[in-house]
Parts: sequence; C-alpha cells; structure tokens
Amino acid sequence: MSEFIYLDNGATSYPKPEEVYTFMDQFYRKFGVNPGRSGYDLCMEAGEVVEETRQMLTSFFNGTDPNRLCFSYNSTDALNIIIFGMLQKGDHAISTTVEHNSVLRPLYHLEKFSGVEVDHIPFDEKGFVDPDDFKKKFKNNTRLVIVNHASNVIGTIQPVKEIGRLCRERGIPFAIDASQSVGKIPVDMEDLNLDVIAFTGHKSLLGPTGIGGLYVREGIEIRHTRAGGTGVRSAVRTHLYEYPYRLEYGTPNTLGISGLQAGIKWILEQGMEKLHAHEMKLTKKLRDGLRDVDGVTLYCQDDLTDHISVLLYNIDGFEALNTGTILDVDHNIACRTGLHCAPLVHEQLRTAKIHGGVRFGIGPFNTDEHIQTAINAMKEIAEMRKS
Repeated sequence: MSEFIYLDNGATSYPKPEEVYTFMDQFYRKFGVNPGRSGYDLCMEAGEVVEETRQMLTSFFNGTDPNRLCFSYNSTDALNIIIFGMLQKGDHAISTTVEHNSVLRPLYHLEKFSGVEVDHIPFDEKGFVDPDDFKKKFKNNTRLVIVNHASNVIGTIQPVKEIGRLCRERGIPFAIDASQSVGKIPVDMEDLNLDVIAFTGHKSLLGPTGIGGLYVREGIEIRHTRAGGTGVRSAVRTHLYEYPYRLEYGTPNTLGISGLQAGIKWILEQGMEKLHAHEMKLTKKLRDGLRDVDGVTLYCQDDLTDHISVLLYNIDGFEALNTGTILDVDHNIACRTGLHCAPLVHEQLRTAKIHGGVRFGIGPFNTDEHIQTAINAMKEIAEMRKS
C-alpha cells in the first residue's frame, strides 16, 4: 500500500502538530477539571489556560477586550449565535452565494419562519463578490451583512475590507465566517473593518474538533438566545448580560481550548506567512499539473492571487464521487467530493446538477511528493475516459 496522502484539509486539518497532541494529553491529565467554578488550585490552573487562550485569540484578531472573545463548539455554533442574536422580524440581511450552510441555513430559517428578508450577492467568474453590489442592496432596515471570508469550495478570499468600509459608513454591523481563513492569513478586526468574527479551531488553527468561537467588537451587541450556567453570580435568575458570559453557556470545552492554544502557538512559531506561502506553492503546482490533464475542468483557479490552498475540479464524464473513490481505493489519497455544504456555489458554477465537484485541500504537512502523486493519479483516472 502506498503512503496515505491527506488532501482534505478544507474539512479539517490533519495531522495536527505533535505539540497539539502532547499539550492536550498533558493538560487533561493534570488539569482536567471544571475551570473557574471553584477556588482550588487545579480549577484555577484550568481556568488560566482558558483565559490565556482567550487573550491569545484576541491578540490574533487585533481585538481590544479579551472578554469579548467568546468560545463556542465550532464556527457553525458561533454563526448561529451571531445570526439568531442579531436578526429578528422585520430586519434585512445581506450575504453571498459563496456561503457555507452554517450561514445559509440559519438565514433561510429566519427568512422562512421569522420574517427576515435576505439578499445573496453572487460571485463573478473568478469567484469574487463585488463590494459595490452590497452598497446597492443596503436598506434602512439592514441589520447584518455576513460574508464567507475564504471559500471552502473555490478558495477565493473575498474583499471584506472594502465591504466592511461600506458597512461602517452606513452603520451596518459586518460579520465574517473566518472558518477557512483564520490561521492562514491575517484576520485583523481594525484593518478589515470587522465587527464580528466567527471561527473554528479544527481547520487552519490546527486545533481539535469541538472548539470555536466569535469575537465581538466593542459597540456591537448580540442578544443571548440561550441561558444556563456560567459559574459566576449563580443567584441571578436571568442569564448574565456581560461578556463573555453573555454568549457562553455551561461547562466549556477545556480540552479543546487547550489544543487550540497549542495550535496557535505552533502557527506563531512557524510563521503564518511562511505556512501560507508553502501551501500556495503546492496549490500552484497542483493547479498547473491538473491544467495539463486532458478532460480536467478547474473552477475559479486561473489566478491564485487572493486564494487559500483549496482547489475544485472535475473530470469530464466522471461523477465527482467516483473520482474521489478511485483516488481513495487505488491511490490512497483522501479528498472531498460533492457539494461541500455550499449549494449556492455549485448552483452558480452549474456543478450542482452533476453532484458537485472534487476538492483538494492542502495543509502545512503536505509535500511536493504528495502533490506530484495526486497529479499522476489524476492523469491515470483521466486516461480511463479513453478505454
């Protein structure tokens, strides 16, 4: 059996840095208690790891108040907190056709059942939305603009700085889904004119599954839509209004937070710019190699400027699922096929009717040899069309 090659980092990063596994194991063995709920030493030390990670992420986003960094289970959870906490009957929201279902489904739910109006801005032939299209859709009742920072399907990085500037001029809150971008490229609250960031820990931050969160800029408020324990001020009948408790409920995922901290530390030690450059070098090699394969169609990959290391393609005459199965069974290569939880992207690319596409997601531990093997495998699969 050939070496297993993992090219599904758009779904989750794998493997993780060894430091992540080690720190999580050591942390949970030593401090695996409920943080901040009591005054004994282990509890306090577990709480310190939570607060250190909160502060680290606040700095990572160039935020100003660590208390406004709120942990969640993942970006889907964070996006639900944002969307349901900022929109209500009579409101208008603007999003895009680049979105993941973690944005599309909450918006659809509010549109269908709660009287919220939603507009979706389409992307162009290169995979980017036009900021001016948002300006044209602004209304007096627009209460939220929410955009996928980097597409999990076609890899394009949207012009969020300009969109944010237009939103700020109109006083409209602007949120981004940074699931694919944070950890790969800078996500700076001030530079990008952001009000709210939703993120997950298990992708480019190289942490475990089950941990994510959001950062809320001062002056922006999100209603709490849940209630429960916070470990402080237990006699208060209603859920607490101050951050981070306003948007955190119950016992936190301390093991996940510890792994997230270790992942961020590893990224900072390696250098985020260096890691991204490595991934994009391999993406270019893969893109160029697939261009030379007869019968391969690439989507939104002509220019890799403002892209992350995600590449979507199909082989003429092959179902995406079949291509992925052959890559797995015959070549020991893991990838992702289908609609990638982003149906509007595939509808606009006209790939929805052929059941989506094949996605390669390159991570920090992929090598030139991995990419060359993938290119060779694609050549072999494409040759099957002639037999």
